[in-house]
Amino acid sequence: GNPCDETYYGTEPFSEPEAFAVATTLRAYPNIKAYFNIHSYSQMFLTPWGWTDELPPDYTTHMALARQAVAALTAVYGTQYTYGPSSVTIYPTSGGSDDWAYGVLDIIHSYCMELRDTGRYGFLLPANQITPTGEETLAAIVASMKYIQNE
Repeated sequence: GNPCDETYYGTEPFSEPEAFAVATTLRAYPNIKAYFNIHSYSQMFLTPWGWTDELPPDYTTHMALARQAVAALTAVYGTQYTYGPSSVTIYPTSGGSDDWAYGVLDIIHSYCMELRDTGRYGFLLPANQITPTGEETLAAIVASMKYIQNE
């Protein structure tokens, strides 16, 4: 791939400094309860798996948490998010850190959040939407942590 592409995936797993740093950090802490791969854009809360349309063993738990997280997010500004397994909610993917964290590191609560917007601005979200996006994202993460705490 072209290193200048918006969706450059590197030359091999963990070849890019950011991906390497994330992997190194996650491996250093064996008791992580949740992992969120957060980026833009599409307004989606994605659960495993991205690489296959086969449902993971923790599908019911993933969907219950996603439902609560999205409800909390929507309650802030009314922003609508879709949720579900990556492979069927957006498109099949491979090499996602959330799938890796779930499948390799056994972090049950491993998710991908595609933040605002749905394509009008894409990766160039207007400045006046940055703070609201952060506030509603925080609400989703807090709701997720409460769900995990009550398991």
